[in-house]
Amino acid sequence: MITVNDLKNAELKGWLQGWIDLCKPAQVEFCDGSEQHYNTLCDLMVKTGTFIKMKYPQNSYLARSDKSDVARVEERTFICAKDEANAGVTNHWKAPAEMKAEFNQIFDGCMAGRTMYIIPFSMGNPESPLAKYGIEITDSAYVVVNMMIMTRVSQTILDRVDAGREYIHAVHSNGAPLGADQADVPWPCAPVEKKYITQFPDTREIISYGSGYGGNALLGKKCFALRIASVLAKEEGWMAEHMLILKVTNPEGKYKFVTGAFPSACGKTNLAMLTPTLPGWKVETVGDDIAWMRFNEKDGMLHAINPEAGFFGVAPGTSMKSNPNAMKTINVGNTIFTNVALTEDYGYWWEDGDVKDPGTVVDWLRRPWNKAWNPAGPAAHKNSRFTTPAKQCPVIAPEWESPEGVPISAILFGGRRKTVVPLVNESRSWEHGVFMGATMSSEMTAATLGGAGQLRFDPMAMLPFIGYNVTDYLAHWLEIGKHPGAKLPKIYYVNWFRRGEDGHFLWPGYGDNSRVLKWIFERCDGTAAAKETEIGFLPTEDAIDMSGLDVSDEDKKILLSVDKEGWKATLPQFEEWLNKLNKYADQGHPLPAEIFAQLETLKKNLA
Repeated sequence: MITVNDLKNAELKGWLQGWIDLCKPAQVEFCDGSEQHYNTLCDLMVKTGTFIKMKYPQNSYLARSDKSDVARVEERTFICAKDEANAGVTNHWKAPAEMKAEFNQIFDGCMAGRTMYIIPFSMGNPESPLAKYGIEITDSAYVVVNMMIMTRVSQTILDRVDAGREYIHAVHSNGAPLGADQADVPWPCAPVEKKYITQFPDTREIISYGSGYGGNALLGKKCFALRIASVLAKEEGWMAEHMLILKVTNPEGKYKFVTGAFPSACGKTNLAMLTPTLPGWKVETVGDDIAWMRFNEKDGMLHAINPEAGFFGVAPGTSMKSNPNAMKTINVGNTIFTNVALTEDYGYWWEDGDVKDPGTVVDWLRRPWNKAWNPAGPAAHKNSRFTTPAKQCPVIAPEWESPEGVPISAILFGGRRKTVVPLVNESRSWEHGVFMGATMSSEMTAATLGGAGQLRFDPMAMLPFIGYNVTDYLAHWLEIGKHPGAKLPKIYYVNWFRRGEDGHFLWPGYGDNSRVLKWIFERCDGTAAAKETEIGFLPTEDAIDMSGLDVSDEDKKILLSVDKEGWKATLPQFEEWLNKLNKYADQGHPLPAEIFAQLETLKKNLA
């Protein structure tokens, strides 16, 4: 077994030893990413009560978290940039020195009685020039096995870092030291007020304390792949985006790659693994959550990689109707379930899945649960998850691990809009597309603060994930559009959620979204018809293949037309949002003039 003393790289050795001395673990273990090590850790967690071995799917496990530790904690997530203006209005900020001083106190002895695991991992195919390496220190075996699914963990990565390869420094602790005579709990964590998820963009560090859940603890995910990577991308001239990547193939066998940015609950994973209803069309998955894109100098196109190796999906609502390919991926086995319900025969269950009534199950709070008892709360937590290897997906694209990435022809943006926004809208230019992304929004319900009709803005679906000032991020998007010799992707805004006055969905969604993808595919080839409107290019009346669909002429008209009065009513919210982003303009972070110019053009067009 390798030890810190066996390492040759003085910086790496010193960094690891510094954290060992501070955290004071009972032992230190390097992770080699092997199946043997994965199985050993899973067996260990079954013994300690963290995992339950399931009978179905094969080689799968269920974990249940502490009820205070169930999701990303945005209010405890900080960008520790040199000054607050560098973090901008979309982030919480703490001064790096102040945060480090606090960490020196709370990390002191925080791994007492526990094992410190050292995880060397790659985001992306380790042989890709687009990949980035990281090392995560953690005291959670749960984190280790999830990182083995979600990233590429191996001894090779450690060897390359030891030989001088650049890496991101990531540290995580559950914040629950174990005394000599103290009994452990299945899910150790710290109280909410002691949780911290921090990114230090200037020193390329991630430090997370107190939470063992999801993106708070799997530091390759949002912390590295988006918050830190977005900073690297700006400095190095590429893009780190919260986007799916899919491959669309037409009946003649010609294919294109498309990315899409959608906020949560807007159908991103479902679109990534779409089963088309159009005969002869095929959709394959490259990635369901994150895209890293860089210009390829040979063809001038943005090439994308999926930096992840697994899917970390929301379980409730995933079914053979909504996402059959996700279900098939899960059911191969090798899946870790977190906070779903356990059936009597040691399988899984969640709300809005394929089985409507599971009988008596054990809910995520470890209680017997049965629909007939009218129980308080759902059996599976609404943010319960599955972690499953991407390579098991039946529609994984052959190019999904291509070292050079895949060439992107189109970028989709989309929110959840019941009104105003049409089914699909093509931008007039790259700048117009950036404006679409900057004002991307979903309608809030009456139960949400702000009330019905108010928009929740989420630029490029990156609101919680931009590692620096949002105005500089939008300026970077505009800069990408000026790349010499670039063949830029076309940009589209889609809305699957438009409703009629009586509340019914105007568009069937799911597999029928392939009809919109077909139009986009053909627009990229210059063969599909479109009409120029006040807001961009919309499909002509017959441009979208609606054969066999039960969509009335009236609904079709609403889907493919511009609601001028609705757009006019939305403009004040757009303006207020953009002015809010501009808070640090006088400190060197102005919102680009091109964004305001696009707003003025929209106003003029609608007048």
